[in-house]
Amino acid sequence: MKDLGKKERLLIRLVEQLDEENVVKLADELLNDGMDPLYLLDLVNEGMNRVGKLYECKDYYIADLIMAGLIFKQVLELDKMTTHFYVKHNNKIGKVLLGTVKGDIHDIGKDIFRGMLEANGFEVIDLGVDVPKELFLKKYEEYKPDILGLSGVLTNTVDTMKEVVDAFVEAGVRDKVKIIVGGNHLTEEICKFIGADNFANDASVGVKVCKEWMNGIKEQGVIDNG
Repeated sequence: MKDLGKKERLLIRLVEQLDEENVVKLADELLNDGMDPLYLLDLVNEGMNRVGKLYECKDYYIADLIMAGLIFKQVLELDKMTTHFYVKHNNKIGKVLLGTVKGDIHDIGKDIFRGMLEANGFEVIDLGVDVPKELFLKKYEEYKPDILGLSGVLTNTVDTMKEVVDAFVEAGVRDKVKIIVGGNHLTEEICKFIGADNFANDASVGVKVCKEWMNGIKEQGVIDNG
């Protein structure tokens, strides 16, 4: 993010420092000054990414990651944020089935991704954590989402994600849904091994991918799954 103003840089730094009170206060001030809510979320997400890097360097602990997730949720719950999204997105642009795969109970990254998806107009069905492939498939049949999102923090979730995708192939529905996988350890090569359509190490990047997919579907004239 380039050419940021003083308050924008301060917001990112406050998130990085986990200064809950001042993050919420400054975010509210920026919204009242007319900042676009989606741009504000991108700034907060940049701070979240910095928290994640500090965690990877062992300067922060799991409790700090949890605090960062709570701060993110508080920003999402600000009046101007909720008003903007509820007014703007009565008509959802797409449906996403989301969950952390079996063997992993981390939900911070998933929850942030969900919040950003909803803020951008998606309907999200969140299955929670430690979700087996059978449940992903069952809920796909129930909700018929446009996109399936698989989250995982642990490195052994790569094989689990592949098992989910393989289950969709075996059920004959793989070509009916776009699949995105999320986690800091994922790469393009791993994404191909899993059999997903794309991957994201960052929530805002993942949302961008999902929006591009939905734009592509609309351009092809595909009818909404309803």
